[in-house]
Amino acid sequence: MNDQTTPHLEGLVCPIPLRHDEKIVMGHGSGGRMSHELIGRLFQEPFDNPALRAANDAGLVSVDGARLAISTDSHVVWPLFFPGGDIGRLAVCGTVNDLAMMGATPLYLTAGFILEEGLDVSLLAQVVLSMQAAAAEAGVSIVAGDTKVVQRGKADGLYINTAGVGVLRHNGTIAGDQARPGDAVILSGPMGDHGIAVLSARGELGFEADVVSDVAPLNHLVAAMMAAGELHVLRDPTRGGVATTLNEIARQSAVAVVLDERAIPVRPAVASACEMLGFDPLYVANEGKLLAIVAAEAAPAVLAAMRATRYGEEAVIIGRVQAAPQGRVLMRTSIGSTRVVDMLAGEMLPRIC
Repeated sequence: MNDQTTPHLEGLVCPIPLRHDEKIVMGHGSGGRMSHELIGRLFQEPFDNPALRAANDAGLVSVDGARLAISTDSHVVWPLFFPGGDIGRLAVCGTVNDLAMMGATPLYLTAGFILEEGLDVSLLAQVVLSMQAAAAEAGVSIVAGDTKVVQRGKADGLYINTAGVGVLRHNGTIAGDQARPGDAVILSGPMGDHGIAVLSARGELGFEADVVSDVAPLNHLVAAMMAAGELHVLRDPTRGGVATTLNEIARQSAVAVVLDERAIPVRPAVASACEMLGFDPLYVANEGKLLAIVAAEAAPAVLAAMRATRYGEEAVIIGRVQAAPQGRVLMRTSIGSTRVVDMLAGEMLPRIC
């Protein structure tokens, strides 16, 4: 390829690094193996409690008999606006979805803004209106907030932290350790849209990619699924993608997840971008998709309910859960072989969410 068509890859990929025990590197923010190691080594013991130890998308607590889900998330995506979304919509949807993945009904959010000196007030106003629209779509209220300003050059314009509270109105348990042999694995739609849309907005692909981020609130989709049948696990495959999320579930539940490569949906534009850059779509971030581990007998009804909703129209069964090998994700390829699908090791696409 000539210089006009060669993608600008500098800074995009951090391959599997040597051990980094003394300094933080970008791979610690990947959501993959390095993130898990950092959490286990530095945070888990000092903050240890049953809710945190469960390692789900939100912590479950009980207050006066009510079961609540609580979650928090920080958003450092760059650029602030990208096809299909912006940092404001991302901030609201990210926390709403973490609560929904526990089967909770999201109710209230808080929002903290780190503003960089020199940020255009008109741009901030656009982000705030986007957050308002996303909150209205999800049916949640932003009830508290905070604003801080840092010196020019210290924050890439804007960072946002959101925290959320939701209530569990069901008596069951939806969690990462609930997958059972025989369960069906459902993906709510094509994977990798968000990561490639953000990368395209940075101008780092070297070509135009007609891809729009999937960022969306999934709580109404989850409500429809819960009404249709028995759900064991729900997760939104954000940082680290589908592969890393399924590895987390397989390890928490001490089961194996076996995927069918031919069943996994990827949009042609995403597949082309990944092929050119040497990425595997299984590891690319999503912000409006979910993975569901569902009792086999409930799978047809749950799938039908998903396909009747706005954000589940393209849902498909992509695999099954089996007893062994425990803690592993396997892929039955289109040519009939089987390969191991491991957890993301380093950082593939930094600043995606």
